Amino acid sequence: MNNSLSTQRLYLPVGTLLGLSLLGAPAAQADFIADSKGSLEARNFYFNRDFRQDGSREKAEEWAQGFLLRMESGYTAGTLGFGLDALGMAGFKLDSGGGTAGTNLLPPDLSGGSQDRYGELGLTAKVHLSNSTLKLGTLQIKDPVVSSNDTRLLPSTFKGGLVNVQEIDRLKLTAGQLTQINFVDSTDYQDMTANRIGGKSDKFQFAGADYQFLPNLTAQYRYGTLENIYRQNYLGLVHLLDLGAGQSLKSDVRYARSTEDGNFRDLDNQAFGAMFTYSLGGHALGFGYQRMSGDDPFPYIGRSDPYLVNFVQIGDFANVDEHSWQTRYDYNFAALGVPGLSFMTRYISGDNVQRSAPGEGKEWERNTDIAYVVQDGTLKGLGFKWRNASVRSNFGNDLDENRLIISYTLALW
Repeated sequence: MNNSLSTQRLYLPVGTLLGLSLLGAPAAQADFIADSKGSLEARNFYFNRDFRQDGSREKAEEWAQGFLLRMESGYTAGTLGFGLDALGMAGFKLDSGGGTAGTNLLPPDLSGGSQDRYGELGLTAKVHLSNSTLKLGTLQIKDPVVSSNDTRLLPSTFKGGLVNVQEIDRLKLTAGQLTQINFVDSTDYQDMTANRIGGKSDKFQFAGADYQFLPNLTAQYRYGTLENIYRQNYLGLVHLLDLGAGQSLKSDVRYARSTEDGNFRDLDNQAFGAMFTYSLGGHALGFGYQRMSGDDPFPYIGRSDPYLVNFVQIGDFANVDEHSWQTRYDYNFAALGVPGLSFMTRYISGDNVQRSAPGEGKEWERNTDIAYVVQDGTLKGLGFKWRNASVRSNFGNDLDENRLIISYTLALW
């Protein structure tokens, strides 16, 4: 880690091939350029976490400004189309000090505080064939077995390759290999670990399929393995039932089976989750249930996002043998003639947690989000969000948290 902006190196064989293809086919550059797009997102982020249990630090509090420059090319003409994407990110400290660092908004420095600035440039080469794509380089991923974290000033990224194949109607095939992760508060790529499990690996491989049985019914399967640490099989089903008169019922059911890979340690976890959401006009009422079984907590790549129905603002409710319930309410104020304004609140309660001390482990978390996005005029697209959370536990931290986020995305072309 350092205070200067760093550049991540693109895989040379693909980058060289891309450059040669552009030099050798000037007529094809029209699609490469004409289909390109770019945007600049500004994020102003204030984070405050108050610790409520005895013997802990008082708080973590920081304020920072971030910028994300996204540039995506089109593809060159021909059977094989080549393209190049770039993601430039920079973060700047606005306020931190007095022992309040550690919010993950900014990289830590050697004195226990935070660095004044940080950033990086990530490049991604891409190849397009028919309805299929291959990407190599810097990746942001949202998938049932691996998902980038984007809950701080700048998102986390992976280094690796990703293939998406959509040559058969209603069937999408996905496969990838990741070699390193860059955390939300870092400019350095590093090997991956497993959350709560440990270990270290430079290879995560995954593959699977999404199949749309009906327009309102989709099934998913994934297999993922963090080499020499864990293997995971995932099954998911999402169904949306139209009840008429502006009503619907969404069912989201997930199951994952995780075991060890290699000789790192024995591992046994089964994770079941289901979320059912009833919507009527601007209202949405959801009920969720999640259950962990086996001898171990749910494994996933450390400091990434687990694909669990009860993974919320702070907790994941994925401890050994934990059972958890969620109640959630959303309201879209467009139903009252105020488009762009939304509200969400939820409560999650977990129990039956195995812990080292005698007795049953219990925890709960309450979240509230209020967001507004300007819909028209000079400031169209300017977004404001307040995120509030409280956590109480008899085996972990008690804390209250507030995040204030102002964001604006400017289309460059």
